[in-house]
Amino acid sequence: MQGRDVRTVGVVGCGLMGSGIVEVAARAGLRVVYLESSDELVDAGRQRIETSTTRAVERGKLDPGEREEVLARISGTTDVRDLADVDLVIEAATEDPETKRAIFRQLDEITRPEVVLASNTSSIPIADLGAATKRPDRVIGMHFFNPVPLMDLIEIVESITTSDDTVEFARDYAAVLGKTAVLSGDRAGFIVNTLLIPYLNDAMRMLQDGFATREDLDTAIQLGLNHPMGPLRLADLIGLDTCLHIADVLYEEYRDPRFAPPPLLRRMVTAGQLGRKSGRGFYEYG
Repeated sequence: MQGRDVRTVGVVGCGLMGSGIVEVAARAGLRVVYLESSDELVDAGRQRIETSTTRAVERGKLDPGEREEVLARISGTTDVRDLADVDLVIEAATEDPETKRAIFRQLDEITRPEVVLASNTSSIPIADLGAATKRPDRVIGMHFFNPVPLMDLIEIVESITTSDDTVEFARDYAAVLGKTAVLSGDRAGFIVNTLLIPYLNDAMRMLQDGFATREDLDTAIQLGLNHPMGPLRLADLIGLDTCLHIADVLYEEYRDPRFAPPPLLRRMVTAGQLGRKSGRGFYEYG
């Protein structure tokens, strides 16, 4: 099967990233079944998708009739067996290695042997997830970016066990979604986060040391480098807990001080100041 032949997609997890992955697949004309651990989370995921597609209509990116067709192609479940007949699975569960390995073991048991199992992980080695299955050649990374409906990039991550056919399948499927794919080696952080985390860490250290205000740091980068936003607003958008987790993973793998999270970041996460998702991070949100 080629990526263009996929008709039904299974998505594990329907949080911030998973709901976006569900939405873009449904907007590409595919049927999508997403898996969550409780009925409450199934409903929360559906609400995220409905809110996002409503905004797309308001922006003129989606017609009201098309929105209804998109939503009709999406269903949620708490039973992993409902993914048995899908043509592709994309895992977007919590960024915990053992949780993801357990999910891949389960998916390996219930899906057809030829089905590609992809992970949206931003830091966990794909080879580790492949090793939890009997089809490591069919396991690959497909790292989407937030917000998924608006961001054009997918990092395709090829492990030492991923087959060339699986890489081409993933590239083909990315094109179906209207995304641009880049190929990365299988190491923590892949391309984007390996470059991004030291940059964010340095901005946080500058703020921590009183070198510049948050506004001046962000304005300097936004106007001086023509970025859409500065590093501290970007960290708030990503989620400071996510930034901390990725930094910890990168530091654990490389032991390079550039990746070590600043004390300020760890204190803010401990205090529940996670950025936009909590209403407060480096900035305050309504």
